[in-house]
Order: sequence, then C-alpha cells, then structure tokens
Amino acid sequence: MKSKLTPLSKLLLVAALGAALVAVVYYTPLKDIIIPGEDVFGSNDNTDFDGEKVYTVGVVTWGGYAGGEYFNEGFAANKESRFYKDYGFMVDFKVLDDFNASRSAWKAGEVDLLWATIDAFTTEVNGFQDLEPQVIMQADWSRGGDAIVVRRGINKMKDLKGLKIAFAEMTPSHTFLLWLLDAANMKYDDIEAVQVASAIDAADLFKKGQVDAAVVWSPDDADCVEKVKGSKILQSTKEASNIIADVFVVKKSVLDKNKADMIKLVEGWLIGASEINQSDEAKHKAAKILAEGLLQPEDFCYDAINNARLCTYGDNLNFFGLNRDYNGVTGEQMYNTMETKYTKAGYITEPIPSWRLIGNPSVISAINLSGAEHESENAVKFTAATEDVVSSEAISTKAVKISFATGSSTLDDNMKYIIDNEFLAIAKSFGNARIRIEGNTDNTGNAGMNRKLSKKRAKAVADYLIKVHNFDPNRFVILGNGPDKPVASNDTEDGRAQNRRTEFQLLKN
Repeated sequence: MKSKLTPLSKLLLVAALGAALVAVVYYTPLKDIIIPGEDVFGSNDNTDFDGEKVYTVGVVTWGGYAGGEYFNEGFAANKESRFYKDYGFMVDFKVLDDFNASRSAWKAGEVDLLWATIDAFTTEVNGFQDLEPQVIMQADWSRGGDAIVVRRGINKMKDLKGLKIAFAEMTPSHTFLLWLLDAANMKYDDIEAVQVASAIDAADLFKKGQVDAAVVWSPDDADCVEKVKGSKILQSTKEASNIIADVFVVKKSVLDKNKADMIKLVEGWLIGASEINQSDEAKHKAAKILAEGLLQPEDFCYDAINNARLCTYGDNLNFFGLNRDYNGVTGEQMYNTMETKYTKAGYITEPIPSWRLIGNPSVISAINLSGAEHESENAVKFTAATEDVVSSEAISTKAVKISFATGSSTLDDNMKYIIDNEFLAIAKSFGNARIRIEGNTDNTGNAGMNRKLSKKRAKAVADYLIKVHNFDPNRFVILGNGPDKPVASNDTEDGRAQNRRTEFQLLKN
C-alpha cells in the first residue's frame, strides 16, 4: 500500500527485484478490480501539456526501468526529454508500487504501458483476456534482486525438507522458490510454506526466528544475515540469472491505434539502456534521475541499476525468438514453464492464453538498431574449476534417471530427450551457476571399473550439453562415483535401480 510505506520500507524496495513489488498485497483476481464506470479499453486520448501527446508508463520502485527514465530526462513528462526532442511526444512515468492500483489504472486507461514480469504474469493473464494484453518489450533481467536466506545448519535445499519457508505468493520470490525446489528434486509439499504479503514481511519473520528460511529482496538479504547469527544467503538471482524478466504490456487496442509511436517509445528506451550499459557516467546520471523520481539516495539507486541487466535491442530479439542462433531462455519458454509450475502448485486452475496471442514481436521487429552497444549480452565465461569448487557442497541436486546399456557410455536419443526435458531448463535458468555432473552405479561388478565407467557417462552428458546446447565447457565439473554414493540399498533390484543415476548439482560460481 503505497501511502503506508515508511521511509525504511521504501529504502528496502530500491534494490529489490522490480516485480517482486507486486507482493505489497495479496493477489486479487483482475476481474474483481475493474473500476466501475471506467472505459477499460484504453480511454486515454494521450493529450495534455498544451495539446502535446503524452504516453503514460506505469512503473514500480526498481532500477531495471532506468533506460526509459534516463532517456526521458526524468520521470515527469517534459520538453527536455529525448522522447519529445527526437520523436515528438512526451512520456510520463507514473510510480505505482501498489499492485491492485496499478492494474486498475491500466484497465481504466490511466496508463498506457504497464510493468509485469513474464513469470508472474501467468498467474494474472486470464483476468486480462478481454483487453488482449500485448507484451511488446523486455526491460531487464533480474540479477540479484531476490535471495533465499537460511538459518544456521542449512547448507543445501534438501536441508529445508519439512521446514518453514516464508515468501510472497505469486511474485518473483515465489517463482524463485519453485525453481529452487525443482532443481533440488523437491516438491511444494516437501516444505512448510508460509505465505506472506510481501518480501519485507518474509524478512521480518526470518529475523524474528519464526521461519527457517525466507525468500527476500536485496538489501534485506544482507540485513537478515547481519541480524541472525549463523545465517547465510543460500542462493540468489545472481546465480539464477534467467528466471525473472521484467516486461511491459499494452492493450491491443492502444497498440493498434498508436503503433508508430509505440515503436519509437521502445526504440528510445532501448537506446537509453544501451548508453547506461556502456558508460558509468551515464549510469550515474540515471541513478540521479531515479533518486529524484523515487525519492531515494543516489547510491542505492546506482546499486539498484546494477542489480539488473538493462535489456538492449539484441536482448529483445532473443527474448521474442527473433534470433535463430540464440540458445538461451526466451519469453515463450519462461511463460510456458511458469504456467506448468504455477499449475502444479495450484495457483493456475485453467489454461492461460497462448504465448502467440500475448507475446507481440512486431514492435521489436520494426526497430533496427546497429552497433556493439545494441547487441545482446555475452554468455558468462567460466574459468577452469579449482579444487575447492570441485569438492564444494552442492546447493541443489537434481537426480535424473539415464539408463545406459551395460558397459556403455553412449547417449541414445531417448537419453538426450530425458536430459532436455528434465534438466536443460534448469541449466539455462541458473545461467551463472556451475554444474557438477556425477555418474553413479550400483555395486554390481568391479568397483574400480564402475568408477571409470560412471565418469565416462557423466562426461558424455556434459559433452552433449556442450556440443548441442553450446554450454561453456569450463562450467562443468565431472565426477564418477561408481558405487560409492548409494541413495538406496543395493540388496534389492529397486534400490540398485535408484543407485544407477546421474546427478546434476548446482554450485556457486
């Protein structure tokens, strides 16, 4: 509730993941919050300021939108804006930290473009269907805004089985938790879920000792670690680098009516993002603009920008699937994956619209920006793993059953399908985490030969991911355990089958 935020609370919001702010209240179905009597199909005629055309953009307190606010020379519509000087229209950035209020404003035509994250958008899109929402740009990737903090004695996700975890429902914090559980071969029912209204509330419960872990925002993560002795950050979106993407949504009626201007608005925004990415001077200028617009300290706003990857034109080509050579995470993949995850968790009860109906690439397709500053971000380059990394404890372990023929280390098409279906999305989404692949056998046969064979099998899996999916070879740590790490008794056929497994483990880089 925007009017009730204390100065401390607002400070905590600065470096937080943008769409995590949807958690200021519990989710209310969109069909229940339309403002009676208002035109909900884009009633804004976009004229004000002595007849000048103005487009209003609904944003939240978050550094990932700096590209547009920087290009606009501030939050308020003004004639010094490059949108006005270069394109002939004004842009007004309206801070709407209250989730329900932001959705009501968009439905009523009070804002033309609305913030969302594509992961959490799956939980609300059914309430928007009459408005034909169109996702027309990706603003940023979260890179450190969310983290899971844990009490003393918890060193990996499996340690949280049966314990209390606080998180804000249907927000990126919730998304992050679902991914962490999946990467650890855990289910939603394996934990005691403590749903709260916001990530700030989750942090408070953790600091009071009422939960064992909490998904929180930065800088609350550092505050929790400082105030709860022995606690630590188990993982953050710095490692889970391709899970949460901020996007902007426009009604189809508004897009059709103002297509040429929407193209220019997105183009200018992306130019602003590229300048900030390339120049620390520009980043400091952007931080100053955010500080004035959000009433926050400039250094915190600078850090908030650094907690995101401001997306460029090239990043948007990738997001909308317009770059055929891109092998990373696309908007469609995220949208479809999160529909499945939230459905399994019971938060989506009926099919959502196809990505083809809401992911609109036409705006990005109409833009043509060239130069290195507009290219997509480079994939993370990993150095060779040190001995400490090789032997480090895994944060999450995903066991996958890959049944090799006796004595063989050759992958067949079915094995490749299993890898793609059960692990590939995790590997892509946790793009900054190292991956340890461990081969394991039962105790049948010679132990030494089994160790060698299990390592060859683990290497075959890594080679497949490197060759077919273009992963960095240095990202992988390959181990062959043979029969040394059983997870079940070798006295039964079922136990031996469980022990013949390949494990994918996420490590901190």
